[in-house]
Parts: sequence; structure tokens; C-alpha cells
Amino acid sequence: MCGIVAYIGNKEAYPILINGLKRLEYRGYDSSGIAIMQGNKISLYKSRGKVSDLEAYCADKNLSSTMGIAHTRWATHGEPNDQNAHPHLSEDSKLALIHNGIIENYLILKQELMNRGYVFESETDTEVLVHLIRDIYEKEKVELAEAVRLALTNVIGTYAIAILSVDNPDELIIAKKGSPLLIGIGENEYFVGSDGAPIVSHTKKVVYLEDGEVAVLNAKKALTIKNIKNEKKRPYIQELEMNLEELEKGKFEHYMLKEIFEQPKAIRDSMRGRLNVKKDVVSLGGIIEYEEKMLNARRFIIVACGTSWHAGLVGEHLFESLVRIPVEVEYASEFRYRNPIIYEDDVVIAISQSGETADTIAAVELAKEKGATVIGICNVVGSTIARLTHAGSYTHAGPEIGVASTKAFTAQVTVLVLMALSLARKKGQIALSTYHQLINDLESIPSKIEKILKQNEHIKEIARYFVGKTNAIYLGRGVNFPMALEGALKLKEISYIHAEGYPAAEMKHGPIALIDEEMPVIVLATEQETYDKVVSNIQEVIARKGKIISIVTESDTIVKNMSNFYIEIPQTAELLTPLVASVPLQLLAYHVALLSGCDVDKPRNLAKSVSVE
Repeated sequence: MCGIVAYIGNKEAYPILINGLKRLEYRGYDSSGIAIMQGNKISLYKSRGKVSDLEAYCADKNLSSTMGIAHTRWATHGEPNDQNAHPHLSEDSKLALIHNGIIENYLILKQELMNRGYVFESETDTEVLVHLIRDIYEKEKVELAEAVRLALTNVIGTYAIAILSVDNPDELIIAKKGSPLLIGIGENEYFVGSDGAPIVSHTKKVVYLEDGEVAVLNAKKALTIKNIKNEKKRPYIQELEMNLEELEKGKFEHYMLKEIFEQPKAIRDSMRGRLNVKKDVVSLGGIIEYEEKMLNARRFIIVACGTSWHAGLVGEHLFESLVRIPVEVEYASEFRYRNPIIYEDDVVIAISQSGETADTIAAVELAKEKGATVIGICNVVGSTIARLTHAGSYTHAGPEIGVASTKAFTAQVTVLVLMALSLARKKGQIALSTYHQLINDLESIPSKIEKILKQNEHIKEIARYFVGKTNAIYLGRGVNFPMALEGALKLKEISYIHAEGYPAAEMKHGPIALIDEEMPVIVLATEQETYDKVVSNIQEVIARKGKIISIVTESDTIVKNMSNFYIEIPQTAELLTPLVASVPLQLLAYHVALLSGCDVDKPRNLAKSVSVE
């Protein structure tokens, strides 16, 4: 959450900063701001709203500078307004600071600073940090980088920060703990970003700052990094695995729609080199070293949040059905706070699109402390979860800009399917005929999704029914129950219609009280073991005048005739159904939101990478 971009070099900073903010806006868009070094002063420009509002505000300003910092905010402390927007200045206006993360002990620090006479202009925890650094810098008479290091030893929480100083006009100082920060290395210039999006168009040589590290960037000098213990660290330069064209919308009106349509490619890319139907092989190189531990695990514990948690629920069905190892799926945000029982022969699987989800990182750290083997599934190379886990598999969905996750979800499920099939074959728990059926069916999933995408206009017409509705219920059974949850999440995320997902059989244990002629009920009624039971659940809804929107297999005749609207999907093996059933649910949510006048790429109150608790 929140996006940081900074630049120091010999080019004009403002175009780099404003374009960088646009590329990072999916991380937060409540407010934004820029601070640039101009001679012996820092010029500050901030605006509530989206980056376009800041850009309009800056249109007639003198913005000439070769050094600056910029920030787009997802509000935590204080409402979204100009006052709370970053950057924040020290009282003497000689320091400017931007921050991503949360300072948990900010109230204690703030009171101490107020006792010393400091006056605060915002409600943020970030302003505490800029005053604290300035206070130490003045009192201890140390270099600014040392003052930053000393200040951070007093901080409890997470941070990624970048600092400008009038007293150090040739230096940009950055630091991180628990929030991502990258340094792009150019010719006598440095770029800084919360991820690679604002950097990739300038350089692919990057350094991923590690937790507890403070870096000093000077365009005329080599990069210097020290850790919080004042030990010098050697920068490790890597190649940024991102392409500029992946960050553009292309022919699509919105990133979300583009990413929905990219799912066939994302799934193929996630299978490439891992699935070979001709050779009868499923293999994930990233977990080979830990396969024995996985095969002999007492149980799997899947930790994740949001859409990734729904992928984990699908994983539970996959691993228990195919590998025959018990699985628990945990909200990462709750996992470490209930003193969980973790055994050394447990395998914890952490799923996160960004690899920077704060709650999931905390769960990973706890699992490692308890001696469990931790496997990661994430989409961003070099991310924190990728570095923290013992082993893992990347999804190859490419950058996902739309806040509501689509292609990352199906890529996660694809990797979970591959993992389950590989382990099941090695463990001898799967019949050869079933194994062959599943790997062949898996290979055909991208083409099946392409067929579903051709129904886009049909789904748009169904979406018109939802305009003006305030509630919806999603029903599914078995492996389709997680799809009911995911479909409901997509609808409420981007259209702001209240929606809930339930196991279809649970409807009569309470939610059926909500059914009336105004209630849309979306039912996943594909060919599966419980098909007849789902038909009975549909009858219960119809008896109460609810409106049925069904997701059905192409050959279906019964549910189609019971439905007010239906969307067909190709026949698919039951365990793989989520990969195809999720797509019409995504398109439905997209079109409902668009027809309702909502911003589908930047839904209110949300941000893409949830890097705070």
C-alpha cells in the first residue's frame, strides 16, 4: 500500500516522478505529492485525490530540478486530504520525507516530541518520523544518514522511506523494513520505487533493499548501504524481470479487463516448463529440494489473504483429494494471533500476488520460527515472501495493475494444481487414468477460457440486471464454494454491491431469509458430484421468487431452464472447474461496476499491495 518513487541524477526529475506515480497508483490513490530540491530549498506540492489531480495542480509551477521524491497514498493515519498527504516537512522545512508502512509506536514518539516543543500539522504517523530524524540530526551533530539510522532504531513497525535534505543537496537517503523498496541504477543516476513499475522504463539494473538497511544515493558516487546495526553491506545488483508493455492497457479500456483477457497467456506461462503432457511429466523446479518434506508432511497449512485465500481454499480440495494429506487454510491476518500449533513436519504454503502482503509475511516468519518448512507462491520476483520462504514457485501472470485480482488468482490456482499433481504422482496416491485426464484437461484450460471470453457481450447484457441492486448471494458446493466467495468478493470490491458467498446447502440455515424477488442469486451449477443437490437448492430460491443467474456446463439442460440468466462454460474436470468458472464471475463484476459508474481499476478505499496490517 502507498507508492514511493524518487530520483537523483542529471535529468529533469518531475516527469520521472509524475509518470512513476501513475504507474504506482494501484498501490493507493487517496492523495499524492511531490517534493523537489530547488537550489537551497525544498519545493512541496500535494493534492487530495488521484495523481491526475496532483498533475493538474502542478501544471503552472516551476518544477525544474534533478532530484525529488514522490508518493501516492492509501490512507492509514488521518483522512485523505492535502494536510495528511506525503511528503511531510520538518519544522524548518529542511527535510522532506515520504513513507510507506505503519509506525506502531508513533503516539509515544509523538508525545515525546511534543514535550520538546514540536508542533504537528497532520494526523499521520509519518510526520512523527521526519521530526524525529531532524531532532536527532540537530542534537547529535551526526551525518544525516546516521541520524536516519539512529531514528529508526527507535521505531516499531514497518517502513519504506525516502528523504530529501537541504543540508545534503546531493544525497537521497532511503531505508526499509517490512515494506518493499527497489533502487534502479542508471548512468550517474538512481531511481527508487516501491516496485519495478516506475523504474523499468529507465533501467533494468536494480538492487532490492533488505529489511533494516539504509542507503545513501549520490549521482556522483557509488551506492552505499548500511544496516540498522551500522554494518556496511555490499549492494547485490539484479536484473528486473518486467517489461514496459506489460504495464500498458493497450487496446483495453481498463487494466482489469485487459488482465481478465490475459488469463489464457498467464496460465500457459505458469505451466510452461512445468507441464509436459507428451512426456507425462509435471515438475516444479522451485520445490524439488523440499519435495521429500512435502511428501512426508503431517499436514499442509495454507496462509493467505483475500483472493489468495480463496485460491488456498481451492488448494485444500486439490491436496486432500489428490495427495491425501490434510490441509488447513488460514487467514494470514489471524494466524499468528491465536498461538497456532505448528509442528516441524508441517508444510506451510504462503500465497500472495505481490509477495509483500504484511499479514502473510508475518505468518511466514512465525512458521519458520516454529521449524516448519515454508513454501511460497507469489507473482513478483525478488519480493519479500520469495526471499523469506525455504522454496517456492512463481506464478507467471505478469504485472497485475487492476486492484481486483483476476489473472493472478487463476495463475495461483494453476500452480496449486501443478503442485498437487506432482506430489500425488510421486506419493502414489492418484490413479494413472485420473492423472492423465487431469494433465490433459489442465493443458486445455487456456483454450477453454478463450472460448468463455467470447461471451463478454452476453455477460455485459446480464450485468444490466444488477444495476441498482444493493445485495447479491453467490452459491456453490465442493470446489465451487471458494468460487462463490471469490465471485462475491469481486462484485463488492468494484461495484460496492453487498454480496456474500455460501455453500449452497448452507443457504437454508439462515441466508434464505434474505431471498425475495429483488435478490439476485448467482449459482455455480456445473457438472459435479453434487449437481443434483445444487438443483434442489435452486428450487428453494425459485420458490421464494429469487432471480437465478447460473454458471452451467455447456451440455446442461436442467439448470438452464430454471435460470433467469445463464453463462455457459466448457466441460471441465471437477477439480479444475475454478479455473474456468472464475472468468465469467470476473467479467460479470467488471460490467456491473462499469454500468454502475464505478472506477473498476481504482475502487474506493482499496489498494493493490497490502503491505500494512
